[in-house]
Amino acid sequence: MGLLDDLENEAQKRKSTDEETAARKSEREEAYRKVLEPTLEKLHAYLAELIAKLKVLQPKIAVSHAIPGYGDVLAHVEHEYELRTDRQPSARTITVNFNCAIASAECPTVQVEGASRVRAISGLFQRHRLGGPIAPRKDASGEVVGATFKAKGRIPLVATFAADAASGQLRLSFTNFDDLGVVVKSLAPDQIAEDLFDEIGRYLMREPTSFMRENLPENYRSQLRERVQQQEVKRRWEVLIAAHQQEDIALLKREYSISGHFARFGDAVGKLRGLIGKSRD
Repeated sequence: MGLLDDLENEAQKRKSTDEETAARKSEREEAYRKVLEPTLEKLHAYLAELIAKLKVLQPKIAVSHAIPGYGDVLAHVEHEYELRTDRQPSARTITVNFNCAIASAECPTVQVEGASRVRAISGLFQRHRLGGPIAPRKDASGEVVGATFKAKGRIPLVATFAADAASGQLRLSFTNFDDLGVVVKSLAPDQIAEDLFDEIGRYLMREPTSFMRENLPENYRSQLRERVQQQEVKRRWEVLIAAHQQEDIALLKREYSISGHFARFGDAVGKLRGLIGKSRD
């Protein structure tokens, strides 16, 4: 095979690749026009109707998030919603914003000991805007070694639904729903089922649903359970070690105080002996 044949074969391969790329791009654009864009149009109407009903009915919707080292933060949905849509020539995004008011009276009051644990929990509280430590205690060097924590404030919840011709998929993003963080799910056009809107509505209202749960292999589930158990054991040891450290510090303080009393007593005895010796002279 000569040089010209090699170049011709390479040109044919490149042409075939370009044609496949163009075909996939055309399929994604068609899926956006025929499936994704109409789906988002209907979803916007569904969400507007859902929000209108929620504002009237004002159902009590509870949200609970676990904070490592602190416990469960309990909150209730405030039925003040913002529904926005951003439409571009080949893309569209729908966003729903609302808040949960933290039920501070229902949240635990946790006394945390140890500088590292105080820093860790304080960092989590600051990151999620749950309030700061109460009555922090510092050591002689000025480092905070103990504090009380009690959650307060509001937790923002954000749901985003987006699609574009470039990806040809529906992307769903939920912030602070199941956990304090973001979870994302992507759906191809052929995965958009008839009950999608109902599943989204139930998820927003925090009703039981498997909508955002992935079907994980059993071996991976076992690994996750083992990891959770290990973290729980680690947390218990950290609490135990911190408690022993505080006991050791208290013991050292007592010993130091006692030794100081004996030292002062010894000084007094020495002075008394010196006075008696002078009086004899």
